[in-house]
Amino acid sequence: MSEPPAARVPAELSRYTASLVAYLEPRVPGIGDTLAASVGLRVRTDPPDGGLAFSHHSRVDIDDRGRGLAYRGADDWTAAREALDAELARHGAVLAVGNTRHIPWSPSYGAAETSHWLVLRRQTGQKWSVRDDFDALTSHGTQTAYEGLLDDHELRDVLTPLSRTTPQAVSRDRHALGEAVEPAPYTGYRWLELTDAPDPAVAGGTWVEGLLPALHHVADTVRADPGALVRYADDSPDGWPPPWRPPRAAGTPAGSACSPCAP
Repeated sequence: MSEPPAARVPAELSRYTASLVAYLEPRVPGIGDTLAASVGLRVRTDPPDGGLAFSHHSRVDIDDRGRGLAYRGADDWTAAREALDAELARHGAVLAVGNTRHIPWSPSYGAAETSHWLVLRRQTGQKWSVRDDFDALTSHGTQTAYEGLLDDHELRDVLTPLSRTTPQAVSRDRHALGEAVEPAPYTGYRWLELTDAPDPAVAGGTWVEGLLPALHHVADTVRADPGALVRYADDSPDGWPPPWRPPRAAGTPAGSACSPCAP
């Protein structure tokens, strides 16, 4: 594997959006600015699994031809690898869903597991080119951007299906594109494909709109249930000042004090 390159993106991009921008930028000029303009906090108060659900931006993957991303999955690695190869042949890149416990450059390697998006491209010599632009200080340590080559065995490990999920983790996956889209089954390997028929948003729910109203609702939730602080820590992108994060000391740069990890 290669050494991590210098960071390409601000720490405010999440473990989803950092790779989403890297995937979209070759065919969507200015996607970083488009995503930045779409950022806005919304909190759903009645998600299917209970608790809260968070949306951090509007959907930006739908192009002017109506094409967008759709979740795909396969229980068998051979089938998953063939599908990844086919998507690369069609579009030159694919967004794959990794598992932080099995990603060697993740600070959660060998420990905590959660979904983590990666950009894959095929290289000569049967190697996969892997790009991960996520660069942030998380609650498990610092992750820096990474780009390198993996063989089939290494890639299979990195994309290992999650061994368990929580309602909060499923909700983050469901809203990773900005609107509620059902993820592929967690029993298998997962990725997203560019398609003429992208997954439609799942309508419904009661939402608190706007940064301040949403933060007030989260604060009320945490005051009534302190355990929510832990459950929703990963729903707080670094760079925002949610009610449970202590104010940063004067002169301390963003990301230099441990905060809940960006989603």
